[in-house]
Amino acid sequence: MLQQLIDVLLEFLPIYAAVYGINVFLYFATGWVLVQIQNRHPERRIQQNRRGEKRMWKEIRQSVYSLTVTAGCLAGGIFLSLKGWTLVSPLPLTWWSAILMFVVSVVAYDAWFYWAHRLMHTKWLYRFHAEHHRSVAPTVWSTYSDDLIDAFVMQSYYLFAMVILPIPVLVLIAHRLWDHFNGTIGHSGFEFYASPLSRMPSPMVCVTFHDQHHSRFRYNYANFFSFWDRVCGTIDPKYDKQVKVFEDMGQEGEKPAAAE
Repeated sequence: MLQQLIDVLLEFLPIYAAVYGINVFLYFATGWVLVQIQNRHPERRIQQNRRGEKRMWKEIRQSVYSLTVTAGCLAGGIFLSLKGWTLVSPLPLTWWSAILMFVVSVVAYDAWFYWAHRLMHTKWLYRFHAEHHRSVAPTVWSTYSDDLIDAFVMQSYYLFAMVILPIPVLVLIAHRLWDHFNGTIGHSGFEFYASPLSRMPSPMVCVTFHDQHHSRFRYNYANFFSFWDRVCGTIDPKYDKQVKVFEDMGQEGEKPAAAE
């Protein structure tokens, strides 16, 4: 029995190491690219009176630490699927199954994220989420600045989804990549994506959505869409108005009328 456990661990560790290494590389590479773009457009900073960059090194240290859990969840999901240790078998990978299961996974994760996020904001669990909210003005470096328990609650979707949904491994990896770029941009603190597609009646969101969650705490809990927040009454009452402000910014260098 012990030897079997050791064999399983030895099979899992290379997958985990690869997933962790890629996550860390993408964290620094994506962050660096976005910072270069942001430095050229200071007028696009959402919270003009705050500088989240002051916490950069603290956020980086915590992120590299918490990515051990995030990588473990994804690597675990991949490993379970490859070993066939799931309740359902993944669909054969075709163009239609890839599109279908990517959409299913994104929608399912958004629901998971909303309710798990609200759970982490309860008085019983907020102490595990407080680390992430030390970044009142989020930056690209704060994306994974989480407590380990917080990281597991939010990211364990990638572990459990493989057990109950017929998601091909490559589709789950594509979803995680999408989530990485979406999350890093969403924490960037700079708004480049405001448009009618990111406000009512569209369910899509822009950077302002999650930035308001950090600055105002009690609104905008979802990840990809505003659907759950609108249905449950947790949408920031200033969200659509603030998106319109960035939409209407006339020329480069003009600051938004309302920074928060």
